[in-house]
Amino acid sequence: MIELLVLVVLLMVGYGFGRANEARHYASIREREVRYRDVLLFSARFPPEAARPRESRLVMGNAVISVDFFKQFVAGLRSLLGGRVTSYESLLDRARREAVLRMKEDAALTGARAIFNVKFETSSISQGAKNSIGSVEVLAYGTALAD
Repeated sequence: MIELLVLVVLLMVGYGFGRANEARHYASIREREVRYRDVLLFSARFPPEAARPRESRLVMGNAVISVDFFKQFVAGLRSLLGGRVTSYESLLDRARREAVLRMKEDAALTGARAIFNVKFETSSISQGAKNSIGSVEVLAYGTALAD
């Protein structure tokens, strides 16, 4: 009985702290997305002929986001039943958006206003149990063009 109570308390604490941390991170992401909205991203490999940049350089941004205890518990239950693991979707969304923002920040430091050939690399970092995701890393990179 005590073990069940400890589990419930840990789940509640994990849910509370995890949700507060996620909300704080999303608020930071939204604020920085507004700040860097002038740095445009393109998946096209080459810029249009009319755009003749005087300088180009590789820019990148990466982010490692860890999963909280509650999401890991819910994902474990979901893996028993099958289907979408929605508890990890926000984890990947936050990591992707954070990596893009860091890449835009890197480009803005050089005066670039456009990034072409944007690519993403994603990897999971396991911790503890076999085949579990402890953290996710997203690397965003591309070619920044400055006028």
